Amino acid sequence: MTAPTINGTRYPQPIEDLLPAARALDLPDGEAFPSRNRLMREFRIGAPKAGELLAMLKTTPAEPPADTTGAATPDPAPAPAAPEAAPPVDPDPTPAPEITPPTLPVEVAPVSRPDTPTPPAPVRSAVVWPVVLLALPAFVAIWSGWVGLGGLTGFGIVHPLPGIWDSFSINSAITLPIGVETYGAYALYVWLSGRVPERARRFAKWSALGSLAIGALGQVAYHLLEAAGVTSAPWWITTAVACLPVAVLGMGAALAHLVRTHD
Repeated sequence: MTAPTINGTRYPQPIEDLLPAARALDLPDGEAFPSRNRLMREFRIGAPKAGELLAMLKTTPAEPPADTTGAATPDPAPAPAAPEAAPPVDPDPTPAPEITPPTLPVEVAPVSRPDTPTPPAPVRSAVVWPVVLLALPAFVAIWSGWVGLGGLTGFGIVHPLPGIWDSFSINSAITLPIGVETYGAYALYVWLSGRVPERARRFAKWSALGSLAIGALGQVAYHLLEAAGVTSAPWWITTAVACLPVAVLGMGAALAHLVRTHD
């Protein structure tokens, strides 16, 4: 068996010379390249050389056929002309419809576990200026009542610094409203604050209630004596009023001691 004549010779041809003949083979419909078996059969070559030729067919592009007629190459198609600019369009006087934004769904609060502790809500502090407004008329009435009762029970002008400052004098009746009412307000604060030991809290509670009750009785006594035209209080009222400064001193010292204890 002899090799087919390719390029005018029957000797085995190199792959580069077989490549144009392989491209010129007639192929069945639907096939882009000949099979390796057909290349082996057509060109009388072995399987390795046929495989190499098939690979070159798939990877090497085909050269365009040379123009042997001598016809002039047609000029490329002219570029399309640019379209003319459209005339300006007057804007539509009709206003554009308003676009209503979509309604967002209501955010659902996450549901916590039943055993999860709920954080406490922030607590706003109450204003205190109404207390000052209420305290002004009460201070005037209480001060005048205690000073007037002190005058009926022997309290009056004294010279606390004899031999040192003889001209200095003070009305000792002011010790009654300062001592009794100030202690009552302080004991009430200690009782309601809740930041003291239990013994101090109990003592502050009962002493605050007692101070407020004594203050009310003092005001009642003064107004009754004043309305009756009495210029000197009975001995039992004088005795009770005279003991008030000493009682206030003792209760204040006891409360200060109990507040500082840790039980």
